[in-house]
Amino acid sequence: MSRFEALVASRKPDGTFVRELRQQDTADLPSGDLLVRVSYSSLNYKDALAAVGRHGVARGYPLTPGIDAGGVVAESSVGDFAPGDSVIACGRELGISVPGGFGQYIRIPASWALRPPSGLTLRECMIIGTAGFTAALCLRDLQQHGVSPGAEVLVTGASGGVGCLAVALLSKLGYRVAAGTGKTDKRDFLTSLGAGEVIARADLDDGSGKALLSERWAGVVDTVGGNILSTAIRSTAYGGSVAACGNVSSPDLPLTVFPFILRGVRLLGIDSAKCPAETRKEVWARLGAQWRPAQLEAIAEECSLHGLDGRIDDILHGRVSGRVIVNLQAP
Repeated sequence: MSRFEALVASRKPDGTFVRELRQQDTADLPSGDLLVRVSYSSLNYKDALAAVGRHGVARGYPLTPGIDAGGVVAESSVGDFAPGDSVIACGRELGISVPGGFGQYIRIPASWALRPPSGLTLRECMIIGTAGFTAALCLRDLQQHGVSPGAEVLVTGASGGVGCLAVALLSKLGYRVAAGTGKTDKRDFLTSLGAGEVIARADLDDGSGKALLSERWAGVVDTVGGNILSTAIRSTAYGGSVAACGNVSSPDLPLTVFPFILRGVRLLGIDSAKCPAETRKEVWARLGAQWRPAQLEAIAEECSLHGLDGRIDDILHGRVSGRVIVNLQAP
């Protein structure tokens, strides 16, 4: 048994939520094949929602959030992994129904663990994390539906975690990237990642009510939902594809069927949490090789577990760009 520190979100008797650092015992972690000493995690918007008790995100409280974790196996009851092996875990039920990466130890089924690709360190894997994995799933599906390098692709919410990594991935692979953002002060940041054009959020939020808009995009990576996603779909060119992976703006989709039946536009739903194991291995292998983003350190800032609480508030209020990496072993 080992003592460790974790950020725990819990519900008070009056229904409000509180976050605090607590001392925990590894003996109190749920059963699983692997006990992992976590080196790094990352802060995702979903983690922040879980930390404040947003309905429908977490399965129960008290809970240690953190859907990403990278660390070293401390104990193993299976032959596939041995103590000392480096592993990453992203999605599944981590930080949703079982204690997640905002604790210095996790215990998980072996099926949730992957070895880091040879081209990435544990820290780099957590810079990518669920956000970059989701961006890569979007790219994979767009390619499978005929959106080839050289085409113009819109990325909405481009200064966020998924968005900035989508910009970096698409530009590296030869796409012409338009980055949509509400943070116009991040123009230089986005162009440094490869965006050829930065578009203000207001210009991507059409309120005309028109069923179709002028055709432009061969592909779209949408992280925000709502009317911005509707505008993107109505602006997608004939035969184009839209990968939808987020709802930061809204879960609603005000739209007619005309983009689909008159232009043949495809709406691709992207889910990273329950992604099959073989797809995970395939996509992470690409992220460690030909898809490896060149600007990983440029999009990352690091905090300790003790500095995480304030960063949760920041991401909820739109004050975070790029990726926040949590160093679980920092003082």
